[in-house]
Amino acid sequence: MTKTGFTTMTASRADRGARRLALMAVGLAAGLALAAPARAADVHVMISGGFTAAYEALVPGFETKTGDKVVTAFGPSMGTAPEAIPVRLARGEPADVVIMVGYALDALDKEGKIEPGSKVALADSKIALAVKAGAKVPDISTLDAFRKALLGATSIAYSDSASGVYIEKEMYKKLGLESELAPRSKMIVAERVGNVVARGDAEFGFQQIAELKPIKGITIVGPIPPEVQKVTLFSAGIPKGAKHPAEARALIAWLSAPDHAATIVETGLDPIKAR
Repeated sequence: MTKTGFTTMTASRADRGARRLALMAVGLAAGLALAAPARAADVHVMISGGFTAAYEALVPGFETKTGDKVVTAFGPSMGTAPEAIPVRLARGEPADVVIMVGYALDALDKEGKIEPGSKVALADSKIALAVKAGAKVPDISTLDAFRKALLGATSIAYSDSASGVYIEKEMYKKLGLESELAPRSKMIVAERVGNVVARGDAEFGFQQIAELKPIKGITIVGPIPPEVQKVTLFSAGIPKGAKHPAEARALIAWLSAPDHAATIVETGLDPIKAR
């Protein structure tokens, strides 16, 4: 064989060997891709304050069990603040689950913004009164005592979510004290009322029990009298266009599981499925 022929044959064998190695590499990569587990999802949640403590207690267990990561955005259930859940959705922020006041979620549902059949009731929440830690604790055990305590307060704060709207629009009228209390009252936007009370910026603060319990520097006097109490339902739903609806359903099922009722009770809520 000539030198040229030998060189050509050697090159041909080298080419075939290189092709075989390339094919083997492609096959190995495909096999590894098939064997690798699916990438965990980033489940985006928008949540208002009332269910937050229970949610934060339960989410780590969900992440451990599923491998998914829960990404949370906080904001009130209603209103025009930039952080409000309806405002966040309107500007296109990602959301796989929304957890908010039941009637606010119903409103989004009527607007066609929630997947049909995805709404799940989670828990009820009552309104309570708080004062700064160390301050005199008022008597609110009866309706008359409650009226007297409110008339003696120099400043009153309430939230910009469901409980605050009720206090401003309905409770003061029920008590017959709207003209007396309105000038010394203020709606707190995008901040926990308990923080305002703890700083001393308001003598009395109204918010749902579950939103007051995590705040340091305050004393929760107790739920307001039943004659003027407003129980708020918190529900979860899946927005239209959610990128991870299966994972969203799994998270909602986890949050509403009867096994987790005790955790929800500890945060000051009444779990629906435990009643």
